Amino acid sequence: MSGMFIYWDNSNIYHEAQRLAEEREQTPGARYLIRIHFENLLRLAHADRPLTKALAAGSVPPELRQLWNRLENQDVEVRLFNRGTRDRGEQETPDQWLQLRMLEDAFDYNGDTGTVALLTGDGAGYFDGRGFHRTLERIHKRSWRIEILSWRHACNRKMREWAEENGLFIALDDYYQAITFREPSRPGHVFAEARAQGSLDLSRRPTL
Repeated sequence: MSGMFIYWDNSNIYHEAQRLAEEREQTPGARYLIRIHFENLLRLAHADRPLTKALAAGSVPPELRQLWNRLENQDVEVRLFNRGTRDRGEQETPDQWLQLRMLEDAFDYNGDTGTVALLTGDGAGYFDGRGFHRTLERIHKRSWRIEILSWRHACNRKMREWAEENGLFIALDDYYQAITFREPSRPGHVFAEARAQGSLDLSRRPTL
């Protein structure tokens, strides 16, 4: 089977894009205006290969609802969670949901495996036998091909090295202009000029 299975940890991808924005944009306040271009990032993940399943986990700010709807219109299953509390970090529940779905698919499609594209850099929990890295190792042992898409500065080093040895690591930095855009500032609070996303060039995007 050559189908793509995409698992997208939006909180990790978005917040780390904010960290990178001011450095790349060289514009004060860029971190508050940067946004992920969902359609281009989704296409970067599947790279025009047949898509069997795509799941995305994110949070519930109302201003993102329209963007999530656009993903759902492209047959992406979206699960939104309330932001974290003092006792439970924002990432815990979305991460666990994605990891559970990854493991379920690894068993449900047993013997008919494809390629997993995981969008996150979060490698926490490895030494406790849990987390995305451990989940990827378990799936890989069942003959799934693995691709990790993450920002260079944000990807857990051990998880990245494992991906480079056993699959692919795709640095989102190389596609920054195409997978991000900058919203206009609010009237009277101009931080930076708006910027549209660039065109997505997949000619140098490696695949398995």
